[in-house]
Amino acid sequence: MSKDQIILGIETSCDETAASIVRNGCEIVSNVVASQIESHKRFGGVVPEIASRHHVEQMTIVIEEAMKQANMQPSDLDAVAVTEGPGLVGALLIGINAAKAFAFANQLPLVGVHHIAGHIYANQLTEPMQFPLLALVVSGGHTEIVLMPDHGTFKLIGETRDDAAGEAYDKVARVLKLPYPGGPHIDRLAHEGVEPIAFPRIWLEEDSYDFSFSGLKSSVINYMHNAEQRGEEIKPQAVAAGFQASVVEVLTAKTLRAAKEYKVKQVIAAGGVSANKGLRKSLEDTFAKEGIPFTVPPLFLCTDNAAMIAAAGSVMFEKGILSSMSMNGKPGMTLFDWN
Repeated sequence: MSKDQIILGIETSCDETAASIVRNGCEIVSNVVASQIESHKRFGGVVPEIASRHHVEQMTIVIEEAMKQANMQPSDLDAVAVTEGPGLVGALLIGINAAKAFAFANQLPLVGVHHIAGHIYANQLTEPMQFPLLALVVSGGHTEIVLMPDHGTFKLIGETRDDAAGEAYDKVARVLKLPYPGGPHIDRLAHEGVEPIAFPRIWLEEDSYDFSFSGLKSSVINYMHNAEQRGEEIKPQAVAAGFQASVVEVLTAKTLRAAKEYKVKQVIAAGGVSANKGLRKSLEDTFAKEGIPFTVPPLFLCTDNAAMIAAAGSVMFEKGILSSMSMNGKPGMTLFDWN
C-alpha cells in the first residue's frame, strides 16, 4: 500500500490567516482559520496594513494549531503549499515567508499556489473532479469562468471587465448602509419576499462570456438617489432583491451557455460569493434541470481557507511543480497551467 501524501497549506492573501493539513489532496485532517472581519468592519472594507499586522500576530499560532489538531509532526509532512498570489502584497508576504521558514527548517519542498486555483480545488475536498470541467469563480476580487480540460489546465473564457461580483455586493451594501461584509446581508434581505426593483441585466456582446457589474451598481445608486430626491420611501429588501436577481440571472445564464458550448462533464462554483443562497439555488436548479452534474463546496470552503490551497498544492506536488526559496508575493498573478 502506498504512503499517504500529507500537505500543509497556508493562506494569507487577504484578511484570513489560515493553515490546514490535507491528506491525499481530498481529505481535510485539520483546518484552522483566524478571521479579521471584526477589525475591518468599522472601515467598511479590508485595510491592507491592518490585515498584514494581524497575519504577523496569528501566523505561527494558526500553523501550530493546525499541526496540533492533526496530531502530526513536521516529519509527517510531504510538502508545504502556500498562496503565492493574487492578493494584497503585504498579506501574501507573511504567509510566503512563514511557509519558506517552515519548509527550510524541516527540509520540505515548497509549492506556490494560485489563489483562484485553490478556490477551484476546494471542490476536490467534497468529491472527485470530472473533466472537462467548467468553474464559475465568484469572489470579492474575481468573477471568471474557467474551462479545465484536465487537472492543472486552465482556460479563461470569461471574466469581469470592471467590478467583481463580490465587490459590487459590498458597494451596494454600503449604499444601503449595511455592515461589512455586505454580501450576506444583501442575500438575507433579498429573501424577505418583497417585490424586487427591476434593475438591468448587463449581457455585453451576444457571444461574450465576460461580465460587467459597474453599470448595475450605478443603476442601484441612481435609483436610491432619485427616490431620495422625490422623498419616496426606499425598501432595502426590494433594492437587495432586485440587485441580487440581476447578478444571479447573468451569472447563471452565462455559465449554462458555456457548459453547453464546451460540453463539460461537471460544473463547479467557487469563491466567497458561491456561499450566496440565491446564487447556489439558481445554479443547482438550472443544472439539475439540464442534467449536468453541479457541485459547490460547503460554506466553510467557499470563503478563504488553507485546505483549498493544500488541495491544489497536492496536485501540483504530484506533477513535480515546486517553488524555490526565492518565491515572492505576486499581487497580480495570472492563472497558469501546471502541465
